[in-house]
Amino acid sequence: MKSTRKPLDYLLLTLKGLAMGAANKVPGVSGGVVAFVAGFYEEFIYSLQRINGRSLKLFFGGRWKSFFKYINGKFLFAIILGMLISFFSVSKLLDYLISLYPIYVWSAFFGMIIGSIYAISKHFKNWTLQAILFLITGALIGLYISFMNPMTENDNLFFVFLCGIISVSGMTLPGLSGSFILIILGNYVLLLVDSVNALFDTFKNIFTGDFSFIHNPERIRMLQVLGVFTTGSVVGMVGFSHIINYLLKHYKTAVIGIITGFIVGSLGVIWPWKNTLYKMTESGGFILDANQQKIITQYTHYIPEWNTQTAIAITYILLGIFLIISLEWYAHKNKAQ
Repeated sequence: MKSTRKPLDYLLLTLKGLAMGAANKVPGVSGGVVAFVAGFYEEFIYSLQRINGRSLKLFFGGRWKSFFKYINGKFLFAIILGMLISFFSVSKLLDYLISLYPIYVWSAFFGMIIGSIYAISKHFKNWTLQAILFLITGALIGLYISFMNPMTENDNLFFVFLCGIISVSGMTLPGLSGSFILIILGNYVLLLVDSVNALFDTFKNIFTGDFSFIHNPERIRMLQVLGVFTTGSVVGMVGFSHIINYLLKHYKTAVIGIITGFIVGSLGVIWPWKNTLYKMTESGGFILDANQQKIITQYTHYIPEWNTQTAIAITYILLGIFLIISLEWYAHKNKAQ
């Protein structure tokens, strides 16, 4: 794939990767939607599936320049760099904002998803009965996943590896939220909070010359868990990319229909007005997992009363819609030039 991108284009790709990483961290939001709406989804999938036998042969044969060019390395590096930056910055900010202003944050995301549905559907001209049936199927699957009850936390390394493979679907399948799938699997706190914090603390210790963490079995265990999860994510990302690239080539109408349906179905998770229910003991106390986190049973949705908070939330929904449509317009304008 010959690239005509300028340095500024790669900076913009890094910013898109940052947005993609932030979206992956939020339950109910899919980083793949960012890739889809921003116009680099197919190139992202194409580049990932270039990590194959031929590219590995180039890499282990010491032909690293050819390897980098073959896998569209500049593009992948910019996207992955943005995602890594997001993992330790923007995603933590989002966690903080969701804890303080949940309705407003969810409203903004709700609007972004609506805007994404519009942006995708506008480019999809072939609305046959078959395509509509695929869309409905995707929406039903997305809604079903939205209302599943979470499992309990499990730090078995084989299960953690499977979590990595499954959760990466949020990047390769727009509309399926990887972080929400981790909630369903019971390992969201373990894999996206505790293990990430352990890595952050480890980096901080190393920079200050404190290596006492190597004698901390809990820290080492968390780093093992994160390493296995990351390995599973890489395997899943590359594996899914080969499957999706094949499907996009041969069954593009069906794939786009199902993806759009997934995104529609994800609205059930992102609905701003919801209460979180927790598992309770018979005496009325919360049931906690191994990390002393309350175990979520499910979310219950409700229709809000009209008040100032609701009006502000609706404003955020409209801003979310406007943001996505503006980004889509900008991407389309640049592509036309």
